[in-house]
Amino acid sequence: MKGKPQYINLRGRLLDLSTPRVMGIINVTPDSFYRGSRFTNDAGIIDAASKMLEEGADIIDVGGYSSRPGADHISETEEKKRVLEAVRLIARERPDAVISIDTFRADIAREAVEECGAHMINDISGGEADSRMFDVVGELNVPYVMMHMKGNPRTMQDNPVYTDVVAEILSWFGKRLFRLRSAGVKDIIIDPGFGFGKSIDHNFGILRSLSDFSIAGLPVMVGLSRKSMIWKTLGITSDQSLNGSTVLNSVALLNGADILRVHDVREAVEAVRLTARLRNIKMFP
Repeated sequence: MKGKPQYINLRGRLLDLSTPRVMGIINVTPDSFYRGSRFTNDAGIIDAASKMLEEGADIIDVGGYSSRPGADHISETEEKKRVLEAVRLIARERPDAVISIDTFRADIAREAVEECGAHMINDISGGEADSRMFDVVGELNVPYVMMHMKGNPRTMQDNPVYTDVVAEILSWFGKRLFRLRSAGVKDIIIDPGFGFGKSIDHNFGILRSLSDFSIAGLPVMVGLSRKSMIWKTLGITSDQSLNGSTVLNSVALLNGADILRVHDVREAVEAVRLTARLRNIKMFP
């Protein structure tokens, strides 16, 4: 089995993945599923980014399109209006930040990187929503997070069915990895897409078998934070699901996650430190 790469190149910055990293979520939207991640004014965006960086976030992920189940579709113009200025603002006010642009639209990804200061692209559709995305990523020469999603945000939870959820997602990645490599994309991160076209049972099955994704030889990103698999299982709300998120993030780390995408940075960083100590991995200062 091919080993995972130890570094990704973020437009000249090398990010060492020998210890798991934390990505903080900033949603420039009015309707993301967790209200604590929604920011719609400049002061709120900068305050949130600064707090995440101070708590130990390695990457700030900025999105302007809500991908919660049943979310309304918005135009490319509206998404650009929401997200590009936020990326530009963070890049200007916090030049130390590594910024990820959360979008499935190639033109927005290009503009965010070329003109606004983003360093990587996080695509929830894995290239399915915009056929030009792989070529654009190759031209930009930035890391690309390819997430698996069955359907789209409006339909993905309409009775998703798999024969073998892990095997089918791995096969899906395999078909797209060849296309990405052919487009010249060098740094690829895979994300199994918890909650995106999966039932609660599917989600727990993926988490249980997360180490199987190492067969791809690529870093694995996990987005479990405050997902419905937590609060529906516990009979609580997303606002009450921080503890559950930390528990499942810890399981993911023990099963091979390389990046945690989270709403609550400090708790995720603590989970990284504690699981690293358990696994006898030397942490960075």
